Amino acid sequence: MTSEFAGRSALITGAASGIGAATARWLDSQGIERLILIDRDGAALNALELSCSVDRHVADVADPAFWAALEPSIAGLDHALVNAGIAAGTPIAETSFEDWRRVLSVNLDGAFLTLRTALAAMADGGSIVMTASVSGFKAEPRTGSYGASKAGVIQLARVAAKEAAERGIRVNAIAPGGVDTPIWDGLPFFKEMVKSEGSREAAIDAMARLATPLGRYASADEIAAQIGFLLSSAASTITGAVLTSDGGYSL
Repeated sequence: MTSEFAGRSALITGAASGIGAATARWLDSQGIERLILIDRDGAALNALELSCSVDRHVADVADPAFWAALEPSIAGLDHALVNAGIAAGTPIAETSFEDWRRVLSVNLDGAFLTLRTALAAMADGGSIVMTASVSGFKAEPRTGSYGASKAGVIQLARVAAKEAAERGIRVNAIAPGGVDTPIWDGLPFFKEMVKSEGSREAAIDAMARLATPLGRYASADEIAAQIGFLLSSAASTITGAVLTSDGGYSL
């Protein structure tokens, strides 16, 4: 049976690893015709093996000049995953303005520029998913800049959903809790956990047992399948929603 994604195109930011790469693979498996993939990590982006037509762009999502140049080449876009993001882990009182702007630049400015470009280029009836986080509505120490950026992403998705509804374009957000992706690896507390637990895998498992009623974190592939649902016609009446996928962490 032919997939509904056959003959369609999709744009993904943060596509070189984690949820972005997993979603690229998921859409490829569903017969997507063309993927427009964007990431700052050119080596990892080029290493991603896919069978469909792929346009790879090594770029900073917070660069408006990049998006202005890209927009004409993606006219008629069908789907988009606004996914690029970076983490941070310092108390507000110890966060420099430079670090605050670094996180907000990628996570919120970049999300806005991606969303604006996707909406302008998208065919009527398309669909967009924005990767938020449970940190966008659940307060935890050391998540000030990250949580604020993801709260912004959630509201941006809701406003966009209302604005784009007249064109039949759906915009939703997904709010994962813990997901086993490389975003953890740069955080000082996680590096210490890896040392104390003996391995990266053990550190992930230890955090999941402490944080979630289900006792585990999601894999990137699981989140990708949930994003695929939101992009698909199976979610045809869902817009402006936030799918929380956190193993019960926010209960």
